[in-house]
Amino acid sequence: MSCQTAQELIHAYVDGELDLARSLEVGQHMQECQVCASAYHNQAALRSAFKDSSLHYSVPVGLEKRIRSSLRREAKSEVGRRLFGWRWLPVGAMALIVLLGLVIWRAVPGLRPSGDDLLAQEMVSNHVRSLQLESHRTDVISSDQHTVKPWFDGKLDFAPPVKDFSSQGFPLIGGRLEYLNNRAVAALIYQRQKHYINLYIWPAEQSNAASEVAAKRQGYNLLHWANAGMNYWAISDLNAVELHEFARLAQEAQ
Repeated sequence: MSCQTAQELIHAYVDGELDLARSLEVGQHMQECQVCASAYHNQAALRSAFKDSSLHYSVPVGLEKRIRSSLRREAKSEVGRRLFGWRWLPVGAMALIVLLGLVIWRAVPGLRPSGDDLLAQEMVSNHVRSLQLESHRTDVISSDQHTVKPWFDGKLDFAPPVKDFSSQGFPLIGGRLEYLNNRAVAALIYQRQKHYINLYIWPAEQSNAASEVAAKRQGYNLLHWANAGMNYWAISDLNAVELHEFARLAQEAQ
């Protein structure tokens, strides 16, 4: 089984929707392919994270009242349309459905997490898993950037920039392959005293630089920026000030 086929089937594999033969094929492939196995673990962690209560939204106060008010207005309009014959009733029903959809969409703007929110949650799940499984933390262990960078050759369709910041207090620990944002990415691991930093890198859709954006999820600090045609996401339980300092070093080295 090819990696492309396996990754197309991973969602169904996680949800238990494959037949026995296909499921065994995917499972066998993941035992032999670290990238696809990582993709599976990320999807499983993301599926579990969706059960987090922080992603659930309560119905806003007043939503029921606004919907009832909209229904009354629609009912009055329907009386006028009946003057033109009952054949217009389906149009009115469709308009009512559209109206209700708009009311709910506008009343609950956070009904669905944004793409960045989902990616940030995926990052957190991956980072936590790398901390829990020491064997998964690094595929190549070295503080030498000239050892880590060549290790990615042939494993990715891009060359990630690799720098060591030992003299500034952020030593390079190593690197590994990950599957995030629906693609294979490079993960560089740094350390600050007892805190680990995962720096995820993959090509950006646009070559323009993007300024640093900070976020916080489940107690972890995240920083995101783009530069020189690459996306960068840094995540750690390190305090925000020191993580910003690490990001500054990484950006200056690009």
